[in-house]
Amino acid sequence: MSLLTGCSNGPTMPTQQSGQNPFGKIRHLIVLYQENWSFDSLYGYFPGVDGIKNASPTAVQQVDKNGKPYTTLPQPLNNNQPDSRFPANLPVQPFDAAKYVTPDLMTGDLVHRFYQEQYQVDGGKMDKFVAWSDAAGLVMSYYDATNLPEGKLAQQYTMGDHFFHAAFGGSFLNHFWMICACTAKFPNAPTTLVAQLDSNGQMVKDGAVTPDGYAVNTSFTVNTPHPSDTPTANLVPQQTMPTIGDELSAQNVSWAWYAGGWNGALAGHPDKLFQFHHQPFAYFANYADNKPAKKEHLKDEQDFLAALQDGTLPAISFVKPLGTQNEHPGYANETGGQQHIADLVKAIQASSVWQDTAIVIAYDENGGRWDHVAPPRGDRWGPGVRVPAIFISPFAKRGVVDHTVYDTSS
Repeated sequence: MSLLTGCSNGPTMPTQQSGQNPFGKIRHLIVLYQENWSFDSLYGYFPGVDGIKNASPTAVQQVDKNGKPYTTLPQPLNNNQPDSRFPANLPVQPFDAAKYVTPDLMTGDLVHRFYQEQYQVDGGKMDKFVAWSDAAGLVMSYYDATNLPEGKLAQQYTMGDHFFHAAFGGSFLNHFWMICACTAKFPNAPTTLVAQLDSNGQMVKDGAVTPDGYAVNTSFTVNTPHPSDTPTANLVPQQTMPTIGDELSAQNVSWAWYAGGWNGALAGHPDKLFQFHHQPFAYFANYADNKPAKKEHLKDEQDFLAALQDGTLPAISFVKPLGTQNEHPGYANETGGQQHIADLVKAIQASSVWQDTAIVIAYDENGGRWDHVAPPRGDRWGPGVRVPAIFISPFAKRGVVDHTVYDTSS
């Protein structure tokens, strides 16, 4: 959050002050927020990173839920069915998915939920990804994205190889942690939504809400937009914790969240791949349907492109592409998602703001895929598995790998 508040709407700082403030020359920060890949599963072979070649035998070895080592990887699954594009009985090690399914095609989705990720990490041993996945051996697959569109950008600028998603589990919770470093409260949630744990804290029944009333898996807001078929009792109540948006507004720093498909969703005809749970500000009372801040700060991705062209871009921009363009396995292909981000970067570089802009390409979470680096020990919420981060700016170091440890709330 300190990085975000380093931007300002005011005049350029004096030279002396800029020298004291490493962000003094940056007037615009743009976060391009993608989906569902671990670091190793895209950049495990990127030059100079802590990649797959550094993985210990223990981190590579996978064991079942009882601790018995797998002798081969079980058949990768797609929607709980064997994916015949992949061979059965692959060795227990990371494998190049492009040999079987090229990155311009789609693989299946993989489970990425709050409790399951903790079991997969297994106290830092990283050895139960296969056991707790609904995609079996697919969790050990990777694409070498070094020469895909975003990888080429990373070669030109700075790659971060120790960036961890802030909270265990999926997109819903990690979008919250991106904007408030907090977990949504859902007291008195319907029992059908509440997970059940045994006396040892092990999951007996999965659920969207913890036994003590926190929403940790995909849930929808009582505000609009939300899926029209969601029972009212299942909608998360308005949240009141402070967000980065509130902090920016309090400091008179302009900002906006730009989401692909937002206008259609607000109008009641959402794109079939619009993700309601990827819109974290919409869950908060300050951005409720009757609040002016909703219209002021929550916008469509097309508004981002328009603001670039007419010179009205706010100091802070969060850009959340539509499902077909966000790299999420199961409904986006990797090449297309990366090309969309590269096109956005190209548009930024061609605009009047490029000379004073920093761009961060980040991923919300690992999408259930294996990584060899254990996340730092934190608290009950996370952090989760390592994800890619790419830093692009006229001020960014060129061709550098940054090994600094970050998480989504850094």
